[in-house]
Amino acid sequence: MEVIVAKTAGFCFGVRRAVDTVYEQIATAQKPVYTFGPIIHNEQVVADLEKKGVKVIETEEDLKGLTDAIVIIRSHGVGPHICRLLEEQGITIVDATCPFVKKIHRIVEEQKKDRRVIIVGNAEHPEVAGIRGWGDERTLVVETAEEIDNLPLSPGEKLCVVAQTTFNYNKFQDLVEKFEKKGYDILVLNTICNATQERQVEARRIASEVDAMIVIGGRHSSNTRKLYEICQKECKNTYFIQSLGDFNPECVNSVRSVGITAGASTPNQIIEEVHTNVRLKF
Repeated sequence: MEVIVAKTAGFCFGVRRAVDTVYEQIATAQKPVYTFGPIIHNEQVVADLEKKGVKVIETEEDLKGLTDAIVIIRSHGVGPHICRLLEEQGITIVDATCPFVKKIHRIVEEQKKDRRVIIVGNAEHPEVAGIRGWGDERTLVVETAEEIDNLPLSPGEKLCVVAQTTFNYNKFQDLVEKFEKKGYDILVLNTICNATQERQVEARRIASEVDAMIVIGGRHSSNTRKLYEICQKECKNTYFIQSLGDFNPECVNSVRSVGITAGASTPNQIIEEVHTNVRLKF
C-alpha cells in the first residue's frame, strides 16, 4: 500500500516559535509561568507543559488575580486591552504572537481610521477575538455568505476586508466576491498565511489522489478542521484523529493508497507515529 505524507504537515512557523518560547521560559524564568489560553491547540503539548509547571489562564478575570508572574501571549495574539491589564498589574509579558497575526493587528489599527473593518473568520476563535480588539465598535466578523446579507452596512460604505490567517482561501474569495457585487468601496487584504494556503492546496491534491485520507490535529484546531473539510470533499474516506490512539486501522483496511496531513499545531512525533503505524499494519 502507498502512503503519502504531506510535506507541509505539522508545526507552522508561528506555532513552533510560540512553543519554543514557552520551553525557553521554563528553563530561565525566576517566577511562575502562565499562558493566556493553551499555547497551541494540541492536548499532548499542553499536558507536557503543565507537567513542567506551566499553567493555563483561560479568562480575563483570572488574569486580574495574578501577581509577580510571567504571562506568555500565544501565537493567536490578543487585543491591546489584555496587554494593558497585565501591564497595570506589573506582570511580565512575553509576546509569542505569530508575526503574520501581528501584521493583521497593525492593518486593522490603521484602516479603522478611514474604513469599517470586516474580519472574515470564526468570531469565537481566539485569533479573531484578538484581531477584533484592534478595531473599534464598527468592526464586524463574518464567516458565511448568509451573514453578509445581514450586516448593518450603508450603501457605498468604505470597507477594509481582512481574514483569519487559517481561513479557507476559496471561501474567502467567495465572500470577497459577494461584497464586491454589493457595490461597496472595498479594500481587500488577503491576510491568510501562506503556509495555510500551501497546506490546504497540498491536502486537497493528495486527497484527490488517494483512497483514504487521515487528517491529524487537535479537536479545537481551526486550521485542522478546515483541512478535514477540504479533504472530505475530495475523498469520502477522510478521517480526523488527534493522535495514534484515535486511529482505527480498519478504516484503511482495504485501500491501496492513504494520504496523511496534519494541522499547524500537530507535533512531528505524532505524525511519524501515525505514518509508521499505517506502514507496519499494511
